[in-house]
Amino acid sequence: MTTSIHGIARCFGDNVNTDYIISSRRKRESLDPAVLKQYLFETIAPEFAASIRAGDILVAGRNFGCGSAMEVAVTAVVGAGIKIVLAQSFARTYFRNAVNNGLYPIECDTSRIEEGSALHIELGAGVVVHCDGMTGPLRAAPIAPDMLAILDAGGLVPYLRRHPHF
Repeated sequence: MTTSIHGIARCFGDNVNTDYIISSRRKRESLDPAVLKQYLFETIAPEFAASIRAGDILVAGRNFGCGSAMEVAVTAVVGAGIKIVLAQSFARTYFRNAVNNGLYPIECDTSRIEEGSALHIELGAGVVVHCDGMTGPLRAAPIAPDMLAILDAGGLVPYLRRHPHF
């Protein structure tokens, strides 16, 4: 089964750490995704949270989500209506937190994707990324079938509810 997702690229660079995604002090105030989304990237892009639209796609360079392993850095992204993050690489804890919370972490060459580009992503046995203005698709790292099943279910908890004998 292939899932198609369309969205607009919202670009960041390399080494975007979890405190850049959402300041750790914000998790003391609330863990509600609807509240946290107001503070998304406030320390490096104060205007970002007000400009994000559900369905936008985060695009980053290397080592996205480095720093602490706080799960709230995924919660804030998901709370903003973002379903996919494209990056050249992810910090392993962010990658796993993303899968557990139903946020698709897609690894591919993002160097030619520009802010505001229209993206079309096909998720299935393979992952293909189409970007307006680019000749040919970007090939992304495949997602393991078990992880894809968790992501398609909306995260680990919904997956386990559907598969109680896992």
